[in-house]
Amino acid sequence: MRPVRLTFTKFPQELSRGRSRDRVRTFYTSFTDLSKKSRDMSVPEGNADKGKKVFVQKCAQCHTVEAGGKHKTGPNLSGLFGRKTGQAAGFTYTDANKNKGITWAEDTLWVYLENPKKYIPGTKMVFAGLKKKGERADLIAYLKSSTSS
Repeated sequence: MRPVRLTFTKFPQELSRGRSRDRVRTFYTSFTDLSKKSRDMSVPEGNADKGKKVFVQKCAQCHTVEAGGKHKTGPNLSGLFGRKTGQAAGFTYTDANKNKGITWAEDTLWVYLENPKKYIPGTKMVFAGLKKKGERADLIAYLKSSTSS
């Protein structure tokens, strides 16, 4: 998790009443609780058959999954799990993808597939993302079964 820098402005009337410190403490506690919850959240179990349909409808135009398959607009996804971002041989990635430095797994794909441009700012992937949790879970199940080396 990347550190977050917070800046607070204290108004003179709040300082004289001693309120600003309490507000900062309350916000910090809420923020800490929220980040703990998001770290504990796991990827739901998906259906690979449904995931194949999602892949065909939303991903196959730009990606392939078979071992030794060609790159299209996006890279071939064979061997995806356990590979670092920007590392598929023979595909030209943006610096943002190369420098992200994460390893693809269920949890990283879960966040990435919701909003790729937010997860990797500067990526050339134009896909808007999958907002429906069921579709994401199904797609991840399909990718896990179809891209294994």
